[in-house]
Amino acid sequence: MEHNVQLRKNINKNYVFVLLQNIDLTRGIWMIYLASKGMSLTQLGLLETIFHITSFTMEVPTGAVADIFGRKISRILGRIFSLVSVILLLAANSFLWFAISFVFTALSYNLESGAGDALVYDSLKEIGEEHSYMKISGRKEFFYQIASVISFFVGGYLATKSYNIAFVLTIVIASINIMQSFTFKEPSIGRIEAKGDNKNIFVKQLKASIKVIIDKPKIGFLIIFTEIVMAFCTCIFFYLQNYLKGDGYSEAVIGIIYAVSSLGSALVATQVHRIEKKIKEQGLLLLIPLVAVACIWGVALSSFHYIFFIVLMLMEGILYVSISDYINKMIPSENRATILSFSSMVFSFFMITLFPFIGMIGDRYSLSVAFKALGSLGSVLVIINSYTLLVKVNKKSAESTEKL
Repeated sequence: MEHNVQLRKNINKNYVFVLLQNIDLTRGIWMIYLASKGMSLTQLGLLETIFHITSFTMEVPTGAVADIFGRKISRILGRIFSLVSVILLLAANSFLWFAISFVFTALSYNLESGAGDALVYDSLKEIGEEHSYMKISGRKEFFYQIASVISFFVGGYLATKSYNIAFVLTIVIASINIMQSFTFKEPSIGRIEAKGDNKNIFVKQLKASIKVIIDKPKIGFLIIFTEIVMAFCTCIFFYLQNYLKGDGYSEAVIGIIYAVSSLGSALVATQVHRIEKKIKEQGLLLLIPLVAVACIWGVALSSFHYIFFIVLMLMEGILYVSISDYINKMIPSENRATILSFSSMVFSFFMITLFPFIGMIGDRYSLSVAFKALGSLGSVLVIINSYTLLVKVNKKSAESTEKL
């Protein structure tokens, strides 16, 4: 009974963890900060590529770490690596050390990406409340976005005074977050026991997880679908900082714009379970990418680009909360962290090429042209996605008619 009480406490503890984890006062200014250190858009793109190459190669191994040695241990290590990355970014003055910092940042994301959601979902599953995951995930997204509001608003203001203050405060908060990460209770289910004589436990875990995806191809589809849309949103999220700066906006105003987008996402996140009930999975898969690409074009063509950016972030939040629930329901607990890490690996795969591509176009022509290129590519993908989904719907309708 006491064990179940502690598992239930994991849920509220996770809200606090997510809040502290994402109060990163450098999040909305790091590209501007690095530009002030002499980095070009191409170099910024390369740094992000280094981040995603590291993430791509290490996602699945770190997911296996969480499944084998525990979600809590993986989460603690992730917070320590994150602290190291911020310290390096503050102290560094060269591309090489910035790159090393990005490697540590990627590893911190890797260690958290599968472990965090797996810890929460399996805590709920062990006490028989996994049906409430979408609602809880929406609340978690709320705290994530509230942290973003604080980060963008306060970080943007501090950047007008001193970048160093923003970094130092982030280091202090990260240190508190590390201590709080020790308070979680590890779920009993989903843990693969590591035996001393089993030298191939990592290989076996990876093979077992791959088999789950092969046996359930819908998992693979949802992962690829989600991460493509997320990659497009991420490119806009980061490069818009420099775009707005070049358009005459101060760091404080940019922080306010990003804070408003996060506040809107926070409010919408708590209602995703209700939205999903109305338009269902098929509606989400059709509507989200369509609206997202329309917003990318709005950013590229409209003088009210910040409004389209805010709506784009709302779409990203809805997608994350809903698809995360769909995927978790199909994954066995013992493979959960590893497969969720596959998802992050797919995201990194798309970002490795897409992010520097946008940076190079921005350097050679302009970010406006780069956003138009992103919108064009997105339009092609939306047409393919819509056609594929509608064909499936028509096929199912035809099969149902034949049975009648």
